[in-house]
Amino acid sequence: MFRKLVALLLLSCAPYSLLAWGVLGHRAVARIAENHLSSTAKREVARILGRETMPLVSTWADELRNDPQFKDTAPWHYVNVPTGLDYTAFTTQLKATLQPAPALPTNAYAALLQMRQDLKDPKKTADEKRIALKFLIHLVGDVHQPLHLGHLEDKGGNSIMVNWRGRDTNLHSIWDGDLVEYPGFTFTEMTAAYDHASPAQIKDWQKSDPTAWLFESYQLCPPAYAAASTNPKFDWHFYPTFGPTVEDQILKAGIRLAGMLNEVFDK
Repeated sequence: MFRKLVALLLLSCAPYSLLAWGVLGHRAVARIAENHLSSTAKREVARILGRETMPLVSTWADELRNDPQFKDTAPWHYVNVPTGLDYTAFTTQLKATLQPAPALPTNAYAALLQMRQDLKDPKKTADEKRIALKFLIHLVGDVHQPLHLGHLEDKGGNSIMVNWRGRDTNLHSIWDGDLVEYPGFTFTEMTAAYDHASPAQIKDWQKSDPTAWLFESYQLCPPAYAAASTNPKFDWHFYPTFGPTVEDQILKAGIRLAGMLNEVFDK
């Protein structure tokens, strides 16, 4: 599998797919993370990526999905679990999805843990570490998009048809792109507007583990589903209601990505 991925790195980039924050949101997550890297982590990231940057590679894992021979990575971008779980039951469900090596990850949670471990593994080659880093940058963003922890039966909101400002679409797509793009920011403008976490917030967000991140996203799903059920024709009220959630999740993703990379490389 990794040999195929390494080979793909040598190919030209495929067209972007607007998935989980789209190009704009993923690049903002990556840029926020860059702002909070330790000096050691910043040096190691630069060494691994070479001429590429974290914002530039943040969408690589979505580009990869456009090639049929890499369809095995498609489930790495989301997690589907039953609704109504408390934290203990949710954690149990997540851990049940983990497969022993050398089986491929089955979802975003398993893939995120695997990529982190690959970055730490001194036996991994430079190409394998580059792949792991690119996936990690992307997947941390993915798991902070609430609908990527959505219902299995509606494919994370993809099957729930709604109307966004006169245009027919689905609930998942609104969270992936429309809500992110609504303010009209570039990703650098978005970073400047959102990157305002206090030292206490940074410390609190970075001390939590990926299980807690996913549970936070999971808890944000019910209001999103309820809004679509109440009135599927979203008007101007929708962004003021959910825009702050998008901002918070993109910021948390960037801060936590930085924390994970600092932990990986500082040790």
